[in-house]
Amino acid sequence: MKKITLLILLISFTAVAQRTTKGIASKITLTGKVLETNSKQPLEYATLVLTNTNTQQIIGGVTDANGSFSIDASSGTYDIKVEFIGFKTKSLGNHNLTENKSLGTILLSEDAETLEEVEVIAEKSTVEIRLDKKIYNVGKDMTVKGGNASDVLDNVPSVNVDAEGAVSLRGNENVRILIDGKPSALVGLSGTDALRNLPADAIEKVEVITSPSARYDAEGTAGILNIILRKGKVRGFNGSLNFSVGNPDLYRISSNLNYRTKKFNIFSNLGYSYRKGPGNAFSDFTYLTDGVIDSLSIEKREYDRKNKSFNGSFGMEYYLNDKSSLTGTVFYRNNDGKDIATNNTDVFSPANDPIRSLKRVETETEDDIDIQYSLNYTNNIDDKGQKLIIDLQYSENEEDELADITNNNILAEQNSQVTKSKNRLLQIDYVLPLGEKSQLELGHKADLQDLTSDFRVRDENGQPFDFDPSNAIDFKQYIYAYYAQYGSKIDKFSYLLGLRAEYTDVDLEVLNTGEFSDKNYTEWFPTVNLGYEFSETDNLTLGYARRLRRPRHWFLNPFETRSSDTYVFKGNPDLNPTYTSSFDLGYTTRVSKVTLNSSLYYQFSTDLIRPVSRIETRDKGNVFVRQFLNLNDEDRYGFELTTNYNPAKWARLSATFNYFKFRTDAFDYTYSYTNPINGDLVTETESLPEVNSSSWFARFNSRITLPAKIEWQTRIMYRGPQDDAQGSREGIFVTNLAFSKDIFKDKASLVLNVSDLFNERKRKSYTNTARVMSYQEFQWRERQITLSFTYRFNQKKKRERSGRNGDFDGGGEGF
Repeated sequence: MKKITLLILLISFTAVAQRTTKGIASKITLTGKVLETNSKQPLEYATLVLTNTNTQQIIGGVTDANGSFSIDASSGTYDIKVEFIGFKTKSLGNHNLTENKSLGTILLSEDAETLEEVEVIAEKSTVEIRLDKKIYNVGKDMTVKGGNASDVLDNVPSVNVDAEGAVSLRGNENVRILIDGKPSALVGLSGTDALRNLPADAIEKVEVITSPSARYDAEGTAGILNIILRKGKVRGFNGSLNFSVGNPDLYRISSNLNYRTKKFNIFSNLGYSYRKGPGNAFSDFTYLTDGVIDSLSIEKREYDRKNKSFNGSFGMEYYLNDKSSLTGTVFYRNNDGKDIATNNTDVFSPANDPIRSLKRVETETEDDIDIQYSLNYTNNIDDKGQKLIIDLQYSENEEDELADITNNNILAEQNSQVTKSKNRLLQIDYVLPLGEKSQLELGHKADLQDLTSDFRVRDENGQPFDFDPSNAIDFKQYIYAYYAQYGSKIDKFSYLLGLRAEYTDVDLEVLNTGEFSDKNYTEWFPTVNLGYEFSETDNLTLGYARRLRRPRHWFLNPFETRSSDTYVFKGNPDLNPTYTSSFDLGYTTRVSKVTLNSSLYYQFSTDLIRPVSRIETRDKGNVFVRQFLNLNDEDRYGFELTTNYNPAKWARLSATFNYFKFRTDAFDYTYSYTNPINGDLVTETESLPEVNSSSWFARFNSRITLPAKIEWQTRIMYRGPQDDAQGSREGIFVTNLAFSKDIFKDKASLVLNVSDLFNERKRKSYTNTARVMSYQEFQWRERQITLSFTYRFNQKKKRERSGRNGDFDGGGEGF
């Protein structure tokens, strides 16, 4: 496999070298800006189409967030047109281009006659390459219809979502997830679990930022995933309704509604769902004492989940004048769940004789309420790109969980946990263009979180146990950040240099023990992003960024999970941040109908945060305990390749391959606990060996147009096996199928989607230590079949013209 990937890289670089040496005509750069006629608002993703009048060759480009464009072309005479969905196409006539030229400001007017023929969802997914990120437009992806945000992320190249919902980027699970560029209540207190309640139809695109510039938070050693929600761009009332039903039981209704006038834009995303989520787990433990088998146990677990969820966001953008606007958004989510976990545990002697059996049933009800208020002020100070953006955000999150646990049908425990969080955010960004090709950005951000969690464990009579795992914490994390970055373009070379400073103050108090931890630190995070365009179809990027991973509150909270009597997870209040230096070399080329994106990357991390397993002896026997620790350093490097191939109008193919290798230093750690049998303090030392391992994952996607205009989409994903310091994980194979048919004169679509066709999306792992050998199998969600109906009003299908893959504009988001 290594030889194949290296050969592909060699062929790719050779191809670009050959093409760049064949150029005869001189190169020129065409610049300008596209605005809406009445509001003078910039039109992002407007398309410039240049047709060579002699060769009829067509090249083009798209505008950035400021409406600016910069297109490189060979000298010659071109017929130039400007297009944007819902607007009248503007012809600029023929231009004889012999030197760099600016077209100035181009104004586009909305086309009232064709307004009803506009679709805000692109016909196909496209990829845009920016200097510091890749943008994946979700497009008409049938395999996520009726799904949620986790399904969308799992279909984005470089991203994987495992059986438990954990999101990883290039095999690294420390990913920062943002909504519309900011932390959001959509992610909630439960982390990525909350993404399962965000409908896929609410998402317009996902930005994958593997080498973030200084404008982004330093959090996330793997990088950042920024989910952009849909907002209408055309005037009048338009939107869509989606209805989905499925097996296991799934009922969902969602809407995206938008009303826009010259003075304001009202937008909303609403969704309600009811879902059953059956799952299962299996664990086989062999306990050892001095290398001799002490006992064995087998645990089988069944999950019966029922969930009702309502998501609603409502916002209005008000255009104060031609250059500035004020946008207010309210988001509300109410999630009610009832989960029943049934554990059947059998314990055996070394001779395999039964010792005891236990049926442990946890019945948990959960009520989550999240509310968030956001206010954005944007002032496009002048037509040159000078901009001031101010964001204010306030959110409250509350999770109430009640759980009754029975052992062999007898009430044994009554548990409760109440978690409340308040978050405040202030962000100021200022953009100052310096000439036509350079700009300076400055910014400040304050992100403040106050969280309390009260976890109580009581016996059948409502009294504490002698060995009481109850606890309550008070957690505060205040982050203050400042950044500056400067970017410019010199001919075909672009660069973006930045520096970010973040001051972090973290306080954690365990209220029932009086333990208190106060950690504060100031760190500097330099970023470098470089790009070079060989031609309209070939470019090279190089990025460096220093990042960190702060431990979340659930990593620090020392409470123990109670679903199982023999397998628990607990937090670690002594965790420190992980720091990572990341390097990324990317190359993009397009040859005929094939587009190729490739990357080589390297990451060096210190104080690595990883889960470690151990055995503790308690009154009911051995207990398998899993806890996060700071390990030693890690080196990680890999190669990624993404290709798109459209052999015919009726066939579209794409594939992603990622191979990575990592090495973690050997590590010795000491832990202590109190033996509840005799009250003695037990102190033990474990040694973790050096790990030198590798893994890979691949994804293939095909979309075929069948007779009667039925669309057939297949997605196949395989995540390879992987070793760690205490064991290994088997590979995972997943296949999704979808069939789609447009009806009612293309105003509606009917989609049949089968997720995990072979019902094999299971995490299978092995753990081997001096005290235990185990095999564990976990399936969060079983195969899902979904039928979705989408109706669009004031929208019909219109295929977007794809822009070029490289976008290195000299201003705004082009960097």
